[in-house]
Amino acid sequence: MNASQAASVVITTYNRSDALLAVLRGLVMQTDRNFEVVIADDGSRVEHQNQIWSAAVARQLNAVHVWHPDVGFTASRVRNLGVAVASAAYIIFLDGDCVPEVDFVERHKALAEEGVFINGSRVLLSPELTQKVLTGDEVISGRSMAYWVAKRLSAQASKLSGLLRLPDSALRVRHGFSWKGIRSCNLSVWRSDFERVDGFDESFVGWGHEDADFVLRLHNSGVARKNGFCATEVFHLWHREAARSQESQNARLVFERSKTSVTQPTLGFSQTMLRDDVVITRLG
Repeated sequence: MNASQAASVVITTYNRSDALLAVLRGLVMQTDRNFEVVIADDGSRVEHQNQIWSAAVARQLNAVHVWHPDVGFTASRVRNLGVAVASAAYIIFLDGDCVPEVDFVERHKALAEEGVFINGSRVLLSPELTQKVLTGDEVISGRSMAYWVAKRLSAQASKLSGLLRLPDSALRVRHGFSWKGIRSCNLSVWRSDFERVDGFDESFVGWGHEDADFVLRLHNSGVARKNGFCATEVFHLWHREAARSQESQNARLVFERSKTSVTQPTLGFSQTMLRDDVVITRLG
């Protein structure tokens, strides 16, 4: 992908404005600033919305905030809403608790090519380091190797792959479908391929596996998975695990679909409506 082409960074968030602002601070530091930011808000409370709207960093990025009412964990719908208001031909999905390294956008663009999507990974941070990032006492983007080695040795970071930059090659591409390592918190795709499979399936509710379903349908449509390991890692801020009451049901659905050649969702992007209860706010 040509670096001169713009990208849309779609960030999901829910009632965690402090984490989101840390993510936005990481985006301000990007080596490639040719991107727009769409904050896809899954029903955050008013106080969190106010924190986003009043943040200087959000205005600096000219972010767009799209919100719909809280009806439970509906990550598929809110990602589709984010894409609905995005304008670029290339979409980068990022979660609102995953702080990008300074070359995050640059590396996603560098790995992008026709017929593939990029599946990135994450470095898990400890509760202690997370708290320092949330309060602004510590900046983690653009730090040295010595900094991260020290954090790894003190068990504040789960691995050092966020430091490494391995070159692009055919070895990154895998043509078979595998659930292992699918992370919609760090994933990029051409909008044309996103629309070809009609986006995320909004019939998935509750935590879990809507991203695996999306990847499966991309695979069935002929789009290969490209590994962003040692290129596009993000730093995942610690939090308690979400309730996973729907995980088994969602997993069963993906498993059954994996036996088929299905490419279309039950309720997809083309049926996403910007209803009266959806609020779009342009910041900056």
